[in-house]
Amino acid sequence: MVGEKIVLKEKLKLYFGFDQFKGAQEEIINNILSGNDTFVIMPTGGGKSLCYQLPALILDGTAIVISPLIALMKNQVDSVRSFSDSQRTAHFLNSSLTRTQVKEVKNDIIEGKTKLLYVAPETLTKNETIEFLQQIHISFIAVDEAHCISEWGHDFRPEYRKIRNILDSIQHKIPIIALTATATPKVRQDIIKTLKLNQANEYVSSFNRDNLFYEIRQKPKQDELIKQLIQFIYSKKDSSGIIYVQNRKTTEDLSKILQVNGIKSAPYHAGLDPKLRSDTQDDFLHEKIDVIVATIAFGMGIDKPDVRFVVHYDIPKSIENYYQETGRAGRDGLEGYCLAYYAPNDILKLEKFLRDKSVSEREMGNQLIQEVASYAETSTCRRKFLLHYFGENYSSSDCSTKRMCDNCKNPKQKIDVGEDLKLVLESIVTLKEQVDIKSLIDFITGIKSQQISSFNYHENEIFGEGKDKDKIYWSSIIRQAVLENILIKDIEDYGILKISSQWKNFENDSFSFFITLHHNYLEELSDDELVDDIQTVLDPTLFNLLKDLRKQVAKKKNLPPFVVFQDPSLEEMATRYPLTMDELKTIVGVSEGKARKFGIEFLDLIQNYVDDNEIERHFDLVIKSVANKSKTRIQIIQNIDRKLPIEDISSSAGMKEEELIDELYQIIISGTKLNLNYIIEENVDDTIVDEIIDYYMSADSDSIDLAYKALKDDDITIDEIRLVRLKFLSDHAN
Repeated sequence: MVGEKIVLKEKLKLYFGFDQFKGAQEEIINNILSGNDTFVIMPTGGGKSLCYQLPALILDGTAIVISPLIALMKNQVDSVRSFSDSQRTAHFLNSSLTRTQVKEVKNDIIEGKTKLLYVAPETLTKNETIEFLQQIHISFIAVDEAHCISEWGHDFRPEYRKIRNILDSIQHKIPIIALTATATPKVRQDIIKTLKLNQANEYVSSFNRDNLFYEIRQKPKQDELIKQLIQFIYSKKDSSGIIYVQNRKTTEDLSKILQVNGIKSAPYHAGLDPKLRSDTQDDFLHEKIDVIVATIAFGMGIDKPDVRFVVHYDIPKSIENYYQETGRAGRDGLEGYCLAYYAPNDILKLEKFLRDKSVSEREMGNQLIQEVASYAETSTCRRKFLLHYFGENYSSSDCSTKRMCDNCKNPKQKIDVGEDLKLVLESIVTLKEQVDIKSLIDFITGIKSQQISSFNYHENEIFGEGKDKDKIYWSSIIRQAVLENILIKDIEDYGILKISSQWKNFENDSFSFFITLHHNYLEELSDDELVDDIQTVLDPTLFNLLKDLRKQVAKKKNLPPFVVFQDPSLEEMATRYPLTMDELKTIVGVSEGKARKFGIEFLDLIQNYVDDNEIERHFDLVIKSVANKSKTRIQIIQNIDRKLPIEDISSSAGMKEEELIDELYQIIISGTKLNLNYIIEENVDDTIVDEIIDYYMSADSDSIDLAYKALKDDDITIDEIRLVRLKFLSDHAN
């Protein structure tokens, strides 16, 4: 056996370059190599893929990997090929391939060149696929994302239910390995039953990802939310991150906003052209893009180890979704930051999505959504909540010591609610352990809801005994009693509450129970609202220092001072004290090009001034929005590049020529350099061009009116000044 382990480690080094296995990987692989069925529950980032990739490379034949995500297939195939000396070692079969490509894949398998074949479940059900697989030697079957089998799983796929019957029709007694990162006890039972894995060896790893920091923030209005989000991304400068949103349109809109604020971002959703999706994924992996904005519903399947943060712009519809998506952060073992925004209204929106479902689907969906609300509102250790959900006990003391969630980092004061817990237990007994949390709270607080009235619970003598306290209070007690295993919530039985066996005889006991009250997101203020309003006032001393510096920079570069920065820009700098290039680019009139060209000396001056005078900054980040006229501007810029006549450009833009000149001015001061020489040559004499440029080189501002007053005696028109001013600013300010 020792010799076998040594050989297996040699194979690990040979194929993947690793010296050691992680966790139970070695034991799992040996089990597969022995021809046994295997069931693996391993958290995202724990190394599930290697558990089937290595034995596939060792064994004769081709291993079939059933995977639900086309994006994940491509990523996995690319990964295996990167370790192999042949592109034919791994292939995938799905709807993205042409007939010619499918034929090439099948030929490689028949010739024995392919060790791993990734197949979509929809592709597996096709007769032509079944007939082909019956002709080849299959080493084993790997069912990835096996939770898709269960209706209680967060990504239920009906095709997964057919897998076992299809496999039996292909070849009897093929070893199966089922793998998932997220499975509650109920989902595990479904997987075992559906795939007939009763004799399988099970390997369950801890769900704890101790390098992830979990935080929930109250979701503010959209403008403030976007500002907070951009500030957060700026704080993670040059890090890779994923933002999950609810719908496709938001991926597009939010990505554009991030782009105009200097963040390399791209949208990613199921409706994109397959090639664009693939290119976006590759750009993210190769760090040409820092931030991906993706739909929650689609799921990305991107195996990138150094994702430093995952943001849920919209709260997900289940804890499984949340756990899997946050699990994309920190796969390299370094810290990952998991931030989610939550508002009670988001829960109502998610519930609306269920209205067209069947009754049973609505009930299941509602239970999963309520678990998300419980997680968001809890004031206890978030890590403990997550692990408890997946059936794993965890002491919150470790998270408290490391402060790896917002609740442990900023703990609330605990109160003793022993007597009120007793009322909760008495009420559950009175209601014969037949109600969920909502109905239990209705009973305790004296609300005659439909269920309470239907069963005449309101006629009981303890009905309404807790009406002096609000729903948040009673919810806090009940949910924390569930976490401490005093109560058992049967999620699969629609959240019915029962008393655990150890607490059945509570009546004669007197006890303490310390809890923290849950967050009330309807009443709590966000951190920004808790900060006193700060009167922003121009700092005259700094303003004068900035003006002096502007003169020095202008003299050094042989430019008029207003070309460097105009007065409104300096005034805002002297009010908001920008200290970074990203902050400087949010100052009015400061484009990215201008910031790069002139900004460093100004930032140094402001930094020294803030340090010397011990100024406490409250920099209010100004977010650049996506202009409604962005398409028109792009069209104008493209037409300038094509050197179209100015009258043609104004006509195609639906503008008068004077309006076009104003639009060109806005484009230029926003930082875009335009080659206007062909327009100037066509409309303004060379000597007049020189005279206007000479004027602006010594002027105090770029005012057209002042220029006209100074030049009108030379028979220079205001239209000529307007045109040449554009050339001057484009050439010298950008």
